Amino acid sequence: MRDESKSFLRTCLDMQPRENHVGGMKMGVLIIVEDDVGTVDSIPNARFFTVVLEEQIVIDEVSDLPTAVALLFGLVYALNMAYPKELKYTFETIQKLFMCLDKKSLF
Repeated sequence: MRDESKSFLRTCLDMQPRENHVGGMKMGVLIIVEDDVGTVDSIPNARFFTVVLEEQIVIDEVSDLPTAVALLFGLVYALNMAYPKELKYTFETIQKLFMCLDKKSLF
């Protein structure tokens, strides 16, 4: 019953072509990180975020993750798209807990 988070959030180095990392990504956010070699314990520094729908980059160079996720949800609602089956619980959790959007409050 667990969703596969790899298909929702992916990481790409800033020197790599982004198009190579969106294959198989129905909906999600691509995190672009700086191409530097740090220590194994260091956290990569995110430069910006990219919104992906149906394996296509639709919004590029978003400054932070919450904005990228909000833009993704806005596009999903505006385009009347269904959540991918393998990410249903991930999207429903974000929708209800973090965005406070419940079916009752939408009508």
